[in-house]
Amino acid sequence: MQIIDIVAEGYKKYFGVNDIQIIALPQSGSDRKYFRIVDGSRSVIGAYNANSEENEAFIGFTHHFISKGLPVPEIYGSIPDKYIYFLRDLGDLNLYTWLQQNGFKSGAENLYSKVLEKLISFQIDGIKGLDLNLCYPHKSFDRQSMMWDMNYFKYMLLKLLAAPFNERRLENDFNTMADFLLKTGQDFFLYRDFQSANVMVVDGEPWFIDYQGGRKGAPQYDVASLLYDAKAHIPEASRMRLLETHIENFCIVSGEKKEEFRGYYAGFSMIRLMQALGAFGFRGLYEKKPTFTGSIVPAIELLTGIIDSGQLPIELPELFFAVRNVPSTDIFQQLKAGNIIA
Repeated sequence: MQIIDIVAEGYKKYFGVNDIQIIALPQSGSDRKYFRIVDGSRSVIGAYNANSEENEAFIGFTHHFISKGLPVPEIYGSIPDKYIYFLRDLGDLNLYTWLQQNGFKSGAENLYSKVLEKLISFQIDGIKGLDLNLCYPHKSFDRQSMMWDMNYFKYMLLKLLAAPFNERRLENDFNTMADFLLKTGQDFFLYRDFQSANVMVVDGEPWFIDYQGGRKGAPQYDVASLLYDAKAHIPEASRMRLLETHIENFCIVSGEKKEEFRGYYAGFSMIRLMQALGAFGFRGLYEKKPTFTGSIVPAIELLTGIIDSGQLPIELPELFFAVRNVPSTDIFQQLKAGNIIA
């Protein structure tokens, strides 16, 4: 039986109906599969994910966030042994598709400001009373999580591009980076994948999905995820205005120091971009999905920009060397020329 049939039969049995329409929605970077189910006048999203721990995290987080008044889709029901859950249909317009339609104008900064305002609520209110046992695979963005992300970048981006680097010296830099980032607090909810595809736009207001990877962490990471989203092509002037406003607002609510936030922001921006580039390399260069290869060039340009800005207060010579040499690789040159790697 195909997954679409499993979801359809599960819906019929769970809700006691016989006549529905169901269509598969386009799959993104994860292995989860989503379906739109029309049941009379109601439209529902059916989700199938064979990772039961992720499902438990998403469902548990959702109930918690709704109790905090956060804009997330209501869960209508679940069938754990079939790896299925049903949730509110928020439509097809997310922040990424909104930007494709409107460009970074026509109120884009205003919309991003709303998104960042809600992020503060997730980070501060969302962590209060949250069952951290739901977090998968880690309860916090700890050293192992950081090393996974950086090695993902090494194996799925640098090695697949054949970028030059010294393995031992690069590992030393990874440890230096982790040591530095772990000095800041981990007292907030870290959404983990806070980017344009995971923000739905409903009647001009942001709603949020795909937070099943959430855990405790530092507040800078999610801001960097949004503002250094390679697919969004945010102008630098807008990025800086949004960042400064967010730091001001976050520190007023949280009581944190602005200098502390800024001091670690470049480091978290780097590790987030490295994680994203690992994913782009895996999905694009390894799995040959052109949607993801198209993000490699702008993401490397953003990463290089952070390195060249001199904002990072630690020395990572081998990592900087490797990143700066990525543009000289043959595959990167093909990507920059617009050639699809097959």
